[in-house]
Amino acid sequence: MKKIAIYPGTFDPITLGHIDIIERSAKIFDKIIVVIGINFQKKTLFNAEERLDMIKQSLIHLNNIDIIVTDELIVNIAEKHNATTIIRGLRAVSDFDYEFQIALTNRKIRNNVDTIFMLPDEKYTYLSSTVVKEIAIYKENLSYFVNSYVANKLKEKFV
Repeated sequence: MKKIAIYPGTFDPITLGHIDIIERSAKIFDKIIVVIGINFQKKTLFNAEERLDMIKQSLIHLNNIDIIVTDELIVNIAEKHNATTIIRGLRAVSDFDYEFQIALTNRKIRNNVDTIFMLPDEKYTYLSSTVVKEIAIYKENLSYFVNSYVANKLKEKFV
């Protein structure tokens, strides 16, 4: 039986921290489904199609990745795709409390789907999409935070 995991996020934009977790997860699981969440309460810089494009370009080197866009509950997506695991990245202790609550809620809804927490490489522990966008606004070097394709897309937004 294939080991399938879901890696959900807003990915506005995808960062090197996200890519680090996806690459490492791709070595553990047979298939990773990267789920771009549409949260109507969040204002995003990039629309869903732009985020999908950036993720495809960023993960082109991996052959066991699918990418989907949804506004559904992640546990329902997991069930539809026969995934038994949700991967969540933790940058700091402050992330844990929120992620712990979500993991327990997901388990209540679908007790056959587990959540695992992964830490990014230490050089990405401070990194967030919000920080990246702020740096891009000031036209600073983005190479420590995102790949060149994503950096160019950010520069286009803030010309």
